[in-house]
Amino acid sequence: MNTIVIPFLGGINEHTTAAELLAALAPVAPTELKEMPWQAFPYRPSVHVKIAYTTVGILLLYEVREKHVRAVYRNTNDPVYKDSCVEFFISFDGLGYYNLEFNCIGTRLIGYGPAQRSERRRLSRETIEQVRTHSHISPEVLENGDREWRLLLHIPLIVFEADAVRSLAGMRCTGNFYKCGDDLPEPHYVVWNPIKYPTPNFHLPQYFGELVFQQA
Repeated sequence: MNTIVIPFLGGINEHTTAAELLAALAPVAPTELKEMPWQAFPYRPSVHVKIAYTTVGILLLYEVREKHVRAVYRNTNDPVYKDSCVEFFISFDGLGYYNLEFNCIGTRLIGYGPAQRSERRRLSRETIEQVRTHSHISPEVLENGDREWRLLLHIPLIVFEADAVRSLAGMRCTGNFYKCGDDLPEPHYVVWNPIKYPTPNFHLPQYFGELVFQQA
């Protein structure tokens, strides 16, 4: 099982600007997503994620290089996994978990529940739209034909409504990070913690890695 130790960043609140958030995340070491569980989908874009936490939530920064960048979906809880998409799943109790999914322009989809799909639910639009998203897609094409994009996320604790989380300090949780693009010319499924399952499926909490939040 992979483990990430998540640092605390002080002095950040809901009014901190995107530039200030990026500056605060600058010294945080990136984690590469490089596991390719399904041989039928061999394309692997370059994906790195930084994660940290604050007194008010979780910060994520995804940096992606891929051949095709697609952003069709614009409305909350649209099927963003069909676009150029990054995802973060987290469980606080080993039973239910949150799936937080975002396309490259920051359109949000968030659900909660156990692994049984029939028992999962989408969070309300009001709650989901409290997640702050800051997207940048480079207009330039790299020498190998890739495009670069970045997505900065500030996820407030209120999103984790089923667990009534008030502080992340010292918590040990489980979760996983993903990159996908179901409707891209080269569909792909890249993960952080390895998955052993015959077909693409991110909703497998038994394959989550360990997330350790440092003491503040």
